[in-house]
Amino acid sequence: MKARIKWVENAKFLGESGSGHSVIMDGPPDSGGNNLGFRPMEMLLLGMGGCTAFDVVHILKKGHHQVTDCQVILDAERAETDPKIFTKIHVHFIVKGSNLAEAIVNRAIQLSAEKYCSASIMLKKTAEMTHDYEIIKE
Repeated sequence: MKARIKWVENAKFLGESGSGHSVIMDGPPDSGGNNLGFRPMEMLLLGMGGCTAFDVVHILKKGHHQVTDCQVILDAERAETDPKIFTKIHVHFIVKGSNLAEAIVNRAIQLSAEKYCSASIMLKKTAEMTHDYEIIKE
């Protein structure tokens, strides 16, 4: 996996992925930025959320479960002093579908957290990670 970050101006950077996609990252005005893009730590949190959401949907679909939607709401806390690492991350899943058993959804989330989601497994080395979920039946 490769990536490239290019400084654009002030606190704005262009991130380019090896797969050919790009994103703007920018800081807040008090750091010299213009608030025109994601903060790098937001990108890290979004990446983790995307990783675990992908896993849960993939696991449920692979098991032929009728999942129609999945949202992940993340609530994170960071250290107050440098390095301002994540210290707590709560992951709330909202899974929608028909005939989704609690045990099946819970197991998919556990598999993601403990075995498949590289991002959350890395982050839980420094952050207290908690999960919960709700199932919306169609």
